[in-house]
Amino acid sequence: MANTYTQLYVQLVFAVKGRNNFVQPYFREDLQKYMTGIVQNNGHKMLAIYCMHDHTHILVGLSPKQSIADLVRDIKSNSSKWINEQRFIDFKFEWQVGYGAFSYNRSLLDAVIKYINNQAIHHQTKDFKDEYLEFLQKFQIDYRPEYLFEWID
Repeated sequence: MANTYTQLYVQLVFAVKGRNNFVQPYFREDLQKYMTGIVQNNGHKMLAIYCMHDHTHILVGLSPKQSIADLVRDIKSNSSKWINEQRFIDFKFEWQVGYGAFSYNRSLLDAVIKYINNQAIHHQTKDFKDEYLEFLQKFQIDYRPEYLFEWID
């Protein structure tokens, strides 16, 4: 075959280190734009993004030219550096180690985009820990609790 054709849709989920509430409303939109630039500059298509105060959801149309791990590394490292350079908060900003990556069929994209865009409403009744555990169960991912994100209870 002379060309490569793919259709890969992945939702990425990752948390602020220590689950701190460092992503503030006054810079959330700028952060989302910055992350969108990272995704697009790496050859992927941004379909939806929402940064909550303590975690982020991103839905991308993934290019096979870059691994998911490398994309997440680029998003997290570059956005952390940018937040710190902008001095949006008085503390050193970091994302936690690790992330979730969940794949979707094209027929589910509208529902996933709506879900991501409605994060603020969704989290009025459900915290991130419960949400993330539901993802792991829904996608039948075996996990060990000690290797999940650092939870603040």
